[in-house]
Amino acid sequence: MNLKIDRDGPVVTVRLHRPAVLNALSQDLMHELLDALRPLDRDPEVGCFVVTGSSDRVFAAGADIKEMAGRSAAQMAAEEYFGGWQEFADFRTPKIAAVNGYALGGGCELAMMCDFVIAGESAVFGQPEIKLGVIPGIGGTQRLTRLVGRAKAMDLILTGRTMDAHEAECCGLVARVVPDDQVLEEAARAAATIASYARPAVAAARESVDRALETGLREGVLFERRVFHALFATEDQSEGMRAFLEKRPPRFNR
Repeated sequence: MNLKIDRDGPVVTVRLHRPAVLNALSQDLMHELLDALRPLDRDPEVGCFVVTGSSDRVFAAGADIKEMAGRSAAQMAAEEYFGGWQEFADFRTPKIAAVNGYALGGGCELAMMCDFVIAGESAVFGQPEIKLGVIPGIGGTQRLTRLVGRAKAMDLILTGRTMDAHEAECCGLVARVVPDDQVLEEAARAAATIASYARPAVAAARESVDRALETGLREGVLFERRVFHALFATEDQSEGMRAFLEKRPPRFNR
């Protein structure tokens, strides 16, 4: 087993567990992850995923180099190698990356596929694939550039250098930095908060934020407004506003 999965009510925690190879992202790990989360993504009682490493030393140190090294270009293309990771990125359930230690190469890309990252103070991020004669292959050139800007992405990808958690927070890759021993607790608390809200509103918020990266401002604002209007057809909107006026906690459908 390459994963350990725990569920606490609406929050599902996924621990990458390949300690001998620093949680390297193999194809088997990817398929195991997708098979485990696919039904949970469709479960209306699940409100958030937390993805983390199985130790404080590493989140994931990269893709599995040993697995890739002997393949040809034709084999990589025929297998659509790494292509399956898009399904993880497309899951509708919110995803939080709780990062301690190294998140390099594929590990950094996996963290970026999540909705946001909570990092320990000793976390280290980077895309060092250039040192192997290749480039990031799980979306690193695209997601990193959208998150931190062209100059910082070029710096990290072309030099292969790493950055610590505080630099990652300053440039927009990381949402929160906390003490190492509080990373999972902080992520679980954030996940429980997200899971407590109305599912349609959470889904609409995620889609609207993602739309901001892919459209112009005018189109994005129009999309947001149309989704805002549509939420007035939900029972959760009525309950949320009624609870506010009645000065009580809302009871959303879950």
